[in-house]
Amino acid sequence: MSVHEECGVFGVFSPRPVDAAGLCYYGLYALQHRGQESAGIVLNDDGLFVSHKDLGLVSEVFTKDALASFPQGTMAVAHTRYGTTGAASRQNCQPIEVNHQKGRMAIAHNGNLSNAAELRSALELNGAIFHTSSDTETIAYIVTKERLSAPSIEEALSRAMNTLEGAYSLVLMSPRKLICARDPHGFRPLCYGRTGDGVIVVASESCALHAVGASFVRDVEPGEILVFSRDGVLSRREHCGKKPKKLCVFEYIYFARPDSVIDGHSVHMARISAGKALAKAHPADADIVVGVPDSGLDAALGFSRASGIPYGIGLIKNKYIGRTFIAPADRPDQVKIKLSAVEEAIRGKRIVLIDDSIVRGTTSARIVSLLREAGAGEIHMRVSAPPFLYPCYYGTDIDSRENLIACRHTVPEIAERIGVDSLGFLPLESLEELAGGGAFCSACFDGRYPTRIPADARKNRFEQRLSELTK
Repeated sequence: MSVHEECGVFGVFSPRPVDAAGLCYYGLYALQHRGQESAGIVLNDDGLFVSHKDLGLVSEVFTKDALASFPQGTMAVAHTRYGTTGAASRQNCQPIEVNHQKGRMAIAHNGNLSNAAELRSALELNGAIFHTSSDTETIAYIVTKERLSAPSIEEALSRAMNTLEGAYSLVLMSPRKLICARDPHGFRPLCYGRTGDGVIVVASESCALHAVGASFVRDVEPGEILVFSRDGVLSRREHCGKKPKKLCVFEYIYFARPDSVIDGHSVHMARISAGKALAKAHPADADIVVGVPDSGLDAALGFSRASGIPYGIGLIKNKYIGRTFIAPADRPDQVKIKLSAVEEAIRGKRIVLIDDSIVRGTTSARIVSLLREAGAGEIHMRVSAPPFLYPCYYGTDIDSRENLIACRHTVPEIAERIGVDSLGFLPLESLEELAGGGAFCSACFDGRYPTRIPADARKNRFEQRLSELTK
């Protein structure tokens, strides 16, 4: 599986000063699976913003000394990033901070604007100077511009939402308010909860609420703006119901942690259902069902339950390999560094191998080779997603059809290229069994985009070389 992770956002609002940075630290730890490129926290200390951001994992960015540098505060926003717009650089670390005469603001964003390029162009032609190549800064600029005439920061955000297209789940902090918002399609998840002592916590996934001892209250609805302040909780719904709900179905297949519940549906049970649907659509004669860690494990369990073939542990993931792992120049196959086969469990066995997707096929081929070397007799691969056939413009890092193996080869050809005895993908119609009736976006599988398609969707489109500009 080589689709990259989404970003994770987290926010804290407390009626009194607390260790808000510490809460964010544990919340980001729970959201680390959504992005391992960078991490950041901005804390509100009585209107003064204190921040720390850098490239790396949460544990690398927030050392003991870095956390100790934060005072107590009543609010904080935090972010862990995998960038689908903009390069991996320090200036693209979030949350993005804005200092303006109308007041400070810090914003963390999960998703991708499909009209980011045209919005940025219009802003630049009107004098805006960008310091990052992230579309989050575009959102910050538009909110700030609207703030000049809007009576409140939440009204400015609501006006900004009239011009934003695509995926955005936001957590925004002003000197006095914590605000969260979800785009009208609801592409990306967002929820909030409350601790026993009254601290409000906002997170991309419910698993992060539990990590800081907060109880789940509810999901933020598509199009909704929630304002947390000393006056209580205000829900603004002027954007709700204006567009059909289109939660990214890949949240259930891969992005989210299995212990999360998104829009009322358990991620774990969705993956179990995918495995059961696979067993029905593509049965196999085999001795053992093996899942590729981590997001293939639940689907493998579902396949086992539906088929009656025993579930087994055939692959072990090295839990200590992070994004900073650097192999020597003559490095071995990195799949062998990250995964190892349990030879005693698979030697001579006919295996059903379950993974969440196949993008380019290179990683799948290496995993199959690993199992062959360990003595697997037959390998029947089953994939708990349909074939990727179209680019994603809403935050999944699939930007070109030429890189998608399913666009160039038939299923039997893919099976031959990755070295398996048979191959089966989740049928497109089975997606409804995962996400509760079809209120989701599956454009990467079927090409049915809920918004306009951008003319230029390259990740680094705001960072072109001179030679590229003159072509």
